[in-house]
Amino acid sequence: MTTFDQFGLQTELIQAVTERGYTTPTPIQTGVIPAMLTGRDIVGQAQTGTGKTAAFSLPILQNLRPDRQKVQALILAPTRELALQVANTLYAYGRHLNVSVLPVYGGQPYGRQISRLRKGVDVVVGTPGRLLDLIKQGSLDLSGVRTVVLDEADEMLSMGFIEDIEAILRETPVERQTALFSATLPLPIRRLAENYLHNPESVTIEGRQRTADAIEQRYYLVHDQDKVAALTRLFETEPITSALVFARTRSSTAELANALMSRGYPAEVLNGDLSQEAREQVLRRFRQNQVTVLVATDVAARGLDIEDISHVFNFDLPGDVESFVHRIGRTGRAGKTGVAISFVTPSQQYRLRQIEKFTRQKMTEVTLPTPEDIVAQRERALMDKMAVWLRRGRCVRERDMVGQLIEAGHDPVEVAAVALKIARAEEKQRPIESITPVDARPPRSRESRARSYDGRKRAPEPRAMRERDGRKAGARSHEAGMVRLRLNAGKAQGVRPGDVVGTIAFHANIPGSTIGAIHIQPHETLVDVPEHLVGQVLDKSGQYQIRQKPVTVQRVT
Repeated sequence: MTTFDQFGLQTELIQAVTERGYTTPTPIQTGVIPAMLTGRDIVGQAQTGTGKTAAFSLPILQNLRPDRQKVQALILAPTRELALQVANTLYAYGRHLNVSVLPVYGGQPYGRQISRLRKGVDVVVGTPGRLLDLIKQGSLDLSGVRTVVLDEADEMLSMGFIEDIEAILRETPVERQTALFSATLPLPIRRLAENYLHNPESVTIEGRQRTADAIEQRYYLVHDQDKVAALTRLFETEPITSALVFARTRSSTAELANALMSRGYPAEVLNGDLSQEAREQVLRRFRQNQVTVLVATDVAARGLDIEDISHVFNFDLPGDVESFVHRIGRTGRAGKTGVAISFVTPSQQYRLRQIEKFTRQKMTEVTLPTPEDIVAQRERALMDKMAVWLRRGRCVRERDMVGQLIEAGHDPVEVAAVALKIARAEEKQRPIESITPVDARPPRSRESRARSYDGRKRAPEPRAMRERDGRKAGARSHEAGMVRLRLNAGKAQGVRPGDVVGTIAFHANIPGSTIGAIHIQPHETLVDVPEHLVGQVLDKSGQYQIRQKPVTVQRVT
């Protein structure tokens, strides 16, 4: 069995590795570390979570020269989060060597980064855009760089960074060591390797390791309009400690998070609309378990350094199979088990087969929990909580209150029943929404007959997430029992369907699922609500806000 001692690493590095609890190198580390220690260029093909960061960090630290004043190693990463993760890993392994590591990325002031560079830094880890800016300003000198690492090269390709990467590489010495790591090797990445690497050694993780055995994979066949209902049912029955939910676009992450919050499930968004400070605050709350559910896009979730995510949900399947592997690789890490759940619509079953073929793992189709299952789960959870408190016996004041009620002539059993009913009151904020069986044939409507740009049928979106732009909306709702209301904000103010659902559901205290069609127009928005809830919604006029700006709600006359 190979151990870290066999690589000939410095005592200080072995000590740091041991302190982090590692004894046996992973396959990617076994292949990369010896080659990089000898100065060879490397092309490493490995997925997230295989230990590739340590694979290039340890050789870099081993080969640093203490007498050099210039930057000796440069690592390029696609996102701020990954740059920070790599920098933290380098610092942790080099803590006994007094190594200086600087992460540089956009969204932070230039001043501090420039000041650190002037004082001298051994290793720089950064995103291509900020690195190129610092080079053009004359603040980053790469003439002394001996090792360059391109981490997650395929992600940098998909984000349009290839030209920036080539410009940065041209600023480094020709006689340098270059290591390129990528989950996949599309043609542009292979060309990059051919142009900038010299006789590289290839290290590839076998296909059977593309997805971790510790991840339980299953999928649910659902109509697109039932995904939110399906997700909330699983939230009720899965033992979730922290969940990462992937949606397709930035706008859909906001809509989904608002839809979840309106149903009583606190969730936060991680997408490109957030400032760097806001992103870091969201991630901090998620790591500290102050937030259980994070709704994210693929780009925003890259480089997340979180090892205890219990569930990954593919609310929307990704456009390519490599992204699927990256997504589910967020769970089942550091020796723990995880669950990856995908929602698959009837038209996406072929894509599901493609994913299974690529990962060489079969996903299990599972039936969603029924309303009866959820009610039973709620009752079990309440009974378990009751049993805990009965064992603790810390209800002195409550026992006195019960005694007063009994003295007033109330039956003890009735008192207990009323107390339980009050305890279950919050369940009313989490209605169990109906779901159309996939094999059922719903009535055809204008929406169900609508066709996407490629001519295929598409299912209507959920009522609470539906937007009809560009249509002339009248003063009356077309749905029986619904009344049309007007908000004094529209497209020009950046209004989205999720904003409308979120603010009305929250302030009027009504389920978001009851809200009907939403028509977002240039300077106003029309929304349908059930007739019996109109008064409740209008009573809260003056409290509604969208994007921290007040909006008024009036009945359309």
